[in-house]
Amino acid sequence: MEAAISISASLVLYKNDSDMVNRVIMSTINTPLDIKLCVIDNSPDPNLKTLFTNIEQVDYHYNDANNIGFGKAHNLALSKCRMADYHLVLNPDIYFDKNVIPELINYLENHQEVGLIQPKILFPNGEIQYLCKRYPRMFALFARRFIPQSLHFLIKAYLDWYEMRDMGYDQVADVLYLSGCFMLFRRKYLDEIGYFDENIFMYLEDADITLRMAEKYKTVFYPHVHIFHHWARGSYKSINLAIINILSAIYFFNKHGWKIF
Repeated sequence: MEAAISISASLVLYKNDSDMVNRVIMSTINTPLDIKLCVIDNSPDPNLKTLFTNIEQVDYHYNDANNIGFGKAHNLALSKCRMADYHLVLNPDIYFDKNVIPELINYLENHQEVGLIQPKILFPNGEIQYLCKRYPRMFALFARRFIPQSLHFLIKAYLDWYEMRDMGYDQVADVLYLSGCFMLFRRKYLDEIGYFDENIFMYLEDADITLRMAEKYKTVFYPHVHIFHHWARGSYKSINLAIINILSAIYFFNKHGWKIF
């Protein structure tokens, strides 16, 4: 792999667990490639700043207690990042081995038609997270959020289809909706299609940007390396976040088209 390849990365924080944040930082900077990480901290105080002291690969920016949301904060990071061949969007609740990014970059280098790639995503216990999805459907979003898990057996076939479980999660596949927890973009294609839609505060911004990329370039699930993701599911625990999720869904469907089932 050519040493000249450059990578920027962005990480958005909001009152996150410091041990988790430290783990994703170490995962990123221990990668044997030239990576510069830009951190945007939306938290009400800059307590997490101490994690980044004397780490030269990291640029930390405190947002003065202004929570501008997931997508807008990543866009802010992109505006502050150096120009690079690739850009990696990270969640603060993931971690991964040092071989993950190099293998994904190698695949991108050999497949110029790909604009966005994502590895297999596992729970910390090793179980697969089925985060690849078909085009968002109103019923799927409603069912996953509001129908109790104990009743999911009634719609299991539908949810399995929506989560693309039929592909087995063991082969490279084109996917229209990739998770925002780890998105590796070819930067020139990202510049071309535009960054995250800042009208979406949080939720479905990953679906929106995957769909826009897929209109021109391939958006790929790559299962031969994996990351670990704690997956907080904040909207399942907070009424405010649930409302934000619903508003994001309405905006998304108005923009891209409504599909019920």
